[in-house]
Amino acid sequence: MKTLIIIPAFNEEESIAGVIRAVHSACGFADVLVVDDASRDATRQVALAAGGNVVSLPINLGIGGAVQTGLKYACVHGYDMAIQIDGDGQHNPAYVPALLAPILAGKADMVIGSRFIERQGYQSTFARRGGIAVLRLLFLVLIGRRISDCTSGFRAYNRRAIEFLRERYPADFPEPESILLLSRHQFRICEIPVTMHERAGGISSIVGWSAPYYIAKVVLAVIMESMRKRA
Repeated sequence: MKTLIIIPAFNEEESIAGVIRAVHSACGFADVLVVDDASRDATRQVALAAGGNVVSLPINLGIGGAVQTGLKYACVHGYDMAIQIDGDGQHNPAYVPALLAPILAGKADMVIGSRFIERQGYQSTFARRGGIAVLRLLFLVLIGRRISDCTSGFRAYNRRAIEFLRERYPADFPEPESILLLSRHQFRICEIPVTMHERAGGISSIVGWSAPYYIAKVVLAVIMESMRKRA
């Protein structure tokens, strides 16, 4: 099974080399694509020096546009599976085989790595955990099932999900919105427990009082998405 690991990165020069090395060490069976989202620092140069294959976007598209670029690359180059790993060092590539196992067994189209199943490792900030709890309840109402970590960017897709999302991947709040989108189109979604770390470098765009504001916008976006007619 031809497998691609997609690493969206924006201003991650402090962490990207370590992420690439960890991926190469744990996932020698997979190819690596770093999508440099018009970084203003040396992310591209550091990634290339670490042995990553890099696609650089001419303008900043955000996490949604960066991941969608990776999914389109996966389609064009005939990959059977794709794994998204953040460029900040929070995700442990050693869990990639576990993410792929339900796909290889034919039991899932998308697999999410959840830090909240076994509740080990870094659990995020109090404000973000509270927001995630709100989203967890919202998804229970909208799709009738519990998604413990709907904002996790550590996830794997099979070819069917890749082909579907390459033209439809949400731009604004892609992690939770893509769960709703796939669920509404009868894709099979599951979660596995993973342990995450604090970011290895850089600064999160969601800090302090911006976290409740971010969650409020996500809730509104998810509700709006749930009201749209299926394509």
